Amino acid sequence: MTEKRVPIGEAYAVLGTTPPPEVNPWYNALRQLDKAAEAMNLDSSYHKILATPKRVLEVQIPVRMDDGSIEVFLGWRVQHNDARGPCKGGIRYHPGVHRDEVKALAMWMTWKTAVVDIPYGGAKGGIKVDPHALSQGELERLTRRYAFMISPIIGVNRDIPAPDVYTGPREMAWIMDTYSQIVGYPEPGVVTGKPLEVGGSEGRNEATARGLQYTVEEAIRVLNIDPKRATAAVQGYGNAGYFAAKFMHELGMKVVAVSDSKGGIYNPDGLDPDAVLAHKQKSDDKSVRDFPGATNLDKDAKAANAKLLELDVDVLIPAAIENVITKDNADRIKAKLIAEAANGPTTPEADDILHEKGVLMIPDILANAGGVTVSYFEWVQARYREWWDLETVRNKLRAKMTRAFRDVYSLHEEKKIDMRTAALWLAIDRVVSAMKWRGIWP
Repeated sequence: MTEKRVPIGEAYAVLGTTPPPEVNPWYNALRQLDKAAEAMNLDSSYHKILATPKRVLEVQIPVRMDDGSIEVFLGWRVQHNDARGPCKGGIRYHPGVHRDEVKALAMWMTWKTAVVDIPYGGAKGGIKVDPHALSQGELERLTRRYAFMISPIIGVNRDIPAPDVYTGPREMAWIMDTYSQIVGYPEPGVVTGKPLEVGGSEGRNEATARGLQYTVEEAIRVLNIDPKRATAAVQGYGNAGYFAAKFMHELGMKVVAVSDSKGGIYNPDGLDPDAVLAHKQKSDDKSVRDFPGATNLDKDAKAANAKLLELDVDVLIPAAIENVITKDNADRIKAKLIAEAANGPTTPEADDILHEKGVLMIPDILANAGGVTVSYFEWVQARYREWWDLETVRNKLRAKMTRAFRDVYSLHEEKKIDMRTAALWLAIDRVVSAMKWRGIWP
């Protein structure tokens, strides 16, 4: 007997909400789930479970500002699924953060941890705030209050936060210390992405891009692309974007274009990623714009980023924000390979167009899973109070990422489906298998 599918409309009916516009990341996450569920003939009961987060916590965060006034910020911690282990996912600080974004990111974390086969579920956190508008003292008070508010549902065996957009080792150290004060003993395993001095791991800072590098190496091998004759463009020049550019350069590729939120640059002879980073750090507006020897892609930052995506390059790495590759520009993308360092940069319609064009996509839940993989390594090290050297971390990461790529690529070839659907199929199958073995209780 064929199981009835659960269309997106029904998933939203369960939630009691109306489907939002196409650009809403939660809507796109549900559509991706729906597509994979249809391809794999997923049991509708498990489809319904996976279409809703296990827990959504919304918290009020009052913070005393430096001038004595009190501001109130809104924060979330979403736990999507924990069938395979404790929930895992970053915390982002951004003025554009909203509930649906955090829900989508939590779902993607479930798939991400499953596709690289580490024993975690998916979670995500966020605070609606412009961190650049706060002093360090205000940021610390905000972070510690948020940590206190979510402390009932996090823990080394429950939910392990990590850095994300505009958070880093400093914020993770504050969260670890706050949680440790609450429980009454030091607990370095409650968060990952910490400074080395308080239980962090070697290789964590580069992990997202290093994992992406390992998947790109596998992809160019199957595409018969010689890295020493290849070109690359990177949209976004934060941590993941810079390291992605650096590692492509180390592979021998010409990185001909990079961009950030303020503009983009192009040089057909190639760019030195380290020199570009030094320029960005020294410039008045902290941008890659006006880098010596390169041409600005456009005076307008939005137009510059749009032009970068459509450059004639072999490898395109979106490492910035969501929904940058859409049905409106997908047909103009010339890259042979796209590796998603960012979360959710490609809409479902664009996926279909790119697949029809023969573009090989390394989807976000695979391409940028190096970060959560090394976070898992950090968590293991914290549990044993034993820390590994950088070579050990890199070797373990390469093994995980290489195997995950080959698993996804094999399913993609076997089922004649796009790489994102193949990655989702693999991840969903692992999550559902765990759910079936555990059962539904009570």
